[in-house]
This record gives sequence, structure tokens and C-alpha cells, in this order.
Amino acid sequence: MTTRLIIARPLPGTVGETRRVVHLFPLPADAAMPERLTAYCDATFGPGELELLERPLGMPCLICLQRSPRPTSELPAAES
Repeated sequence: MTTRLIIARPLPGTVGETRRVVHLFPLPADAAMPERLTAYCDATFGPGELELLERPLGMPCLICLQRSPRPTSELPAAES
């Protein structure tokens, strides 16, 4: 099963600069956005608190990385 993710970090001024790490949020299965998003690290954010990112950028949340799903497909074998 594929898990779709939202990559985002708190907007400037919502938390201290050292806490503006990039979090990973699982996208709800029904694609309806909840009132608050909960990251894999259990941090929650409401409307107007997050900067959505198109790609990983900046310092990652280490707990989100540890708890996020791992890719299930194997890499192709290298040719000799």
C-alpha cells in the first residue's frame, strides 16, 4: 500500500527558528483535509501554521524520518 505524504514546516513566527524543522504528514486516505494535521512525530498544526514544501528542504524532523514508512520496492540490480 502506498502512503502519500505532505512535506511541510512551521511558518516563521509560529515557532522558534530552531524548531522550524521539516515534518512529514501522512495524507488522509479519503483525501479530505482534516482541521489539524498530525506529523509522524505527533506534532499537530492547524490552518495558517505550515509552509507546504514541494520537496524536502531544510532541516528534517528526525522523529518523523524514523517513524515514516520505508519504500517497499527494491532498487534495480547494478549492471556489471
